[in-house]
Amino acid sequence: MKKGDRALLTKAFSEQDVRLFAELSGDDNPVHLDKDYAQNTQFGQRIVHGMLVSSLITGLIGGKLPGHGCIYLGQTLSFKAPVYIDEEVQASVEVIHIREDKPIATLKTLCHKADGTVAIEGEAVVKFTQAQ
Repeated sequence: MKKGDRALLTKAFSEQDVRLFAELSGDDNPVHLDKDYAQNTQFGQRIVHGMLVSSLITGLIGGKLPGHGCIYLGQTLSFKAPVYIDEEVQASVEVIHIREDKPIATLKTLCHKADGTVAIEGEAVVKFTQAQ
């Protein structure tokens, strides 16, 4: 692993994904689940839970970069734009810093909508194995 390394993951969250996440997390906010309610919000329609969208970042970190064996130490997230059900979003992680004294890296984390709009941005700090 080196500075500048990147990994990407693209997904569109379905109705079922949103309902399952609401059940698992206990977040039953009607902006995610109730069409009539959501139509009267600033979003105009139902939105995917921000934490569900940001879970793509977890998948990238644990599965691709740095990958299996790494440990999440921290994450900041800023929610910039809503993601709607069945809307494609691409998550990315990029290594922006690696400590010289310890196997700890800082990653830039982003989720972009298909039109390029940033939906979520942040930074993650991870501990990685020497083999990574």
